Parts: sequence; C-alpha cells; structure tokens
Amino acid sequence: MKTREGNVIKRKTDKNNKGKKDSENEKLLKSEDEAKDKNTFKYGPMPRFPSQRIWSRGILILGIFVYLWYFSKSSKETVLAKQTDLYHRRGQVVHCSTEYLEDVKQYPGCVPQQCGRYVSDKIVTTHEAEILLQLAQRVMALGGSKGGATIMDLHSGALSFDDKFVNVYAQKKNKILTPTDLAVYKLVRTKIQNAIADTFGIDVASLHLTHPTFFSRLSNLKPVTPHDEYWHIHIDKHTYESFHYTSLLYLNDYGIDFKGGRFVFLNDASSPTKNVTVEPRKGRVSMFTSGSENPHFVEPVTEGLRFAITVSFTCDPSKAIQDPVHKV
Repeated sequence: MKTREGNVIKRKTDKNNKGKKDSENEKLLKSEDEAKDKNTFKYGPMPRFPSQRIWSRGILILGIFVYLWYFSKSSKETVLAKQTDLYHRRGQVVHCSTEYLEDVKQYPGCVPQQCGRYVSDKIVTTHEAEILLQLAQRVMALGGSKGGATIMDLHSGALSFDDKFVNVYAQKKNKILTPTDLAVYKLVRTKIQNAIADTFGIDVASLHLTHPTFFSRLSNLKPVTPHDEYWHIHIDKHTYESFHYTSLLYLNDYGIDFKGGRFVFLNDASSPTKNVTVEPRKGRVSMFTSGSENPHFVEPVTEGLRFAITVSFTCDPSKAIQDPVHKV
C-alpha cells in the first residue's frame, strides 16, 4: 500500500536527482540529441505478515546496496554516446594541447576553433556501413592475425597474417576491391572529411586524407605480437606524426555483435571519473583532434568480433594520400 506522502517524497527526490545529474552532464557534454530516460519504477503492495515483512525488508536493504553500487560504478565514467541512442552530433570540448596548436598553426585554414571529440549517427548510412563491413570481412578472410587484432590497410594492401603482414593486393588470383567498394569508400571518406571541417570550423580544402587508413577486427584472442595489444593508452599524433584529425567509423554494434571494445577517452589517469566512453554503433562516426588533448584506448573485446575503419586526416599537403584505386 502506498501513502501519498511517500509518493510526494519520491517525486521530489527523483526530481532533485535528475536536476543534479542534468546539471553535471551539461558541464561536460553538448548534445543536440538527448537520450530519453526509459526507466520506470513500480512498487508492489506492502507485506501483510511478519515473515513477509522481514523478508521484504531484507530485499529492500539489498536493493539499496545494489543501487548504491550501480551508481557508484556508473559514476566512474561519462558515456558520450550509447549504442541504443541516435545522435545528430554530440561532443565535448577540450583544451588543445600546446604542441598540437604549435604544429597545426603552420597550416592556414586548418586550425580548429576549439579542440574536442564528437560523435554522429547522421553522416554514414547503415547501408554504406554494411558494404564496408562486407569488404572488411571478405579481405580479412584471406589472412588474419593469430592474436586479437587483424588490420587491413586499404591503401597499401597490408593485411595481418599470423604474426606478420602480407600484401593482399599481390594475390592476383583473388578479387579484392570492386567498383562498388571503391565508390562507397570514397563517398564515406568525403562525407567524414566534410563533417570534420564543419565540426571544428576549418576549411575543408585544407584537410587531406593521410596514412594509415585501415580496417580493424578486434577479438578476445590472446596477443601474439605488440600489434595485438590494442588496449594500451595512446595519443594518435605521437603514434602517427601525420595525423591532425582522427575519425573512426564503426561497422557493427556493441552489445549485439560483440562485448567489451568500447572506445574510452582518458582525461585524467588518476581520476577514472573523468573517463568518457563511446559505445560503437553500426554507421556511427567518432571524430576528434589527434593531439595529446585526446589520449584514449579501446577496452579489450570479451566476446565476438568488433569491426571499424580508421580514416585519418592531415593538414600537411606533403603527407596527403589519394583514395585507393587497386582493382584485381
């Protein structure tokens, strides 16, 4: 049996908690598509007998502990993008690192209005993502790492094979890329390039495709080579000097096709509460400035296969590459 006073208290508590949570999120995130709250709460009748009352109190106490544990656990990170939600554009502004700004200032028109990380589900269609997924699966079937990370560089043809790389384009007996593959890749690359220019307020003509641009397939296999240890924290500009803007296109779904494998921005290694996570969703694009303002890692995949393609851009014309034209 519910009392009116109990309902009033609950509504006030829920309202206060929601207001506090919204206020905290607004400080971190700028969102054009707010995730909808789908949680509902229902309560059964109060127990009528002493034994039921004791049992019910035990369940209530247990529920409180579970509640506190869950929100304590979930407060250790901010979810920038959930797999279950769609976003036009959602992101977080961060301060540009000094070294990044000094480097990018050499290239007029390519300096971001502000550094940050963003996601969008409105750039690439599910159909386009499916074509690229099928391409990745078809090519990776010709090789594959013994460890947990298989890589295929679309431009050079480098493909993980056991504990080394081979040139898949040298295998003339296999049909590698089709005209449809090439057309869809170029379309997707162009749309991502335009989205990055629009998001960071730069001239799209100052932005150039660079290397490496590659497909990845991550699994829970034990690492065999250092390339298989994909979960280490890193900074793209330190790993790939030519990078100024990084994008990732996810080709399948977190929680459906694989478990684990979330993308995590690490704001402060000593404070996990500042971690910002992205849950992969088919067709979702993540884009961010490549400097030390955006250290990140990928959680180990615990089940299934995680597919994505990294499409990287530079402001340095001398580091530009052309779209792939290989046909076999």
